[in-house]
Amino acid sequence: MIRDPKDLQRYNAGERANHWVVGISFILLALSGLAFFHPAFFPLTQLFGGATWARILHPYVGVFMAFFFVLLFLRFYKLNRMTDADREWLSRVKEMVDGDDHNMPIQGKYNGGQKVMFWGMTVCMVLMTVSGLFMWRAQFAVPIELARIGAVVHAAAGAVMIALIMVHVYAAIWTKGTIRAMWYGTVTRAWAKQHHRAWYRQMTGR
Repeated sequence: MIRDPKDLQRYNAGERANHWVVGISFILLALSGLAFFHPAFFPLTQLFGGATWARILHPYVGVFMAFFFVLLFLRFYKLNRMTDADREWLSRVKEMVDGDDHNMPIQGKYNGGQKVMFWGMTVCMVLMTVSGLFMWRAQFAVPIELARIGAVVHAAAGAVMIALIMVHVYAAIWTKGTIRAMWYGTVTRAWAKQHHRAWYRQMTGR
């Protein structure tokens, strides 16, 4: 697809690949995890070749995702530090939801909502990884009491992360022009100026 040469690069190829590896891994984990969570979702195990294979693959995919999430975290955590402008943005988020974002506080590469999403997913990832290791008794000799606590924490953190991802996807679709940034790595200058004006000024010197 031909793009305007004046478009701004928002993500390079490595950042986009990292994002999609984590995203696809999460989908696989969510599907297999739901299959274990409730009998109504058990048929989802057929996507993995049956219940046995789903049970074998789930923890390994989890470790795979955790590794690439760490890489994602290291790439973006500095850009997701909260500022006073972010806190003001969050206090006025209703204006954004109502579709009136023209008078919102000027934002950098990420707005306050995106930063809350980033840190929420980070906390969930830590909880799911640690609790998942507690439950992986085939590899670790963990006391049954810790495994039971891990199961509760794992399920709760997983449910929260599924909700966060759903909001993340909805917001990306709702804000026209956002998805192309993760497909092609670029955004229009008009998009950047409207949604992330401080980042636009940084990138253009205007």
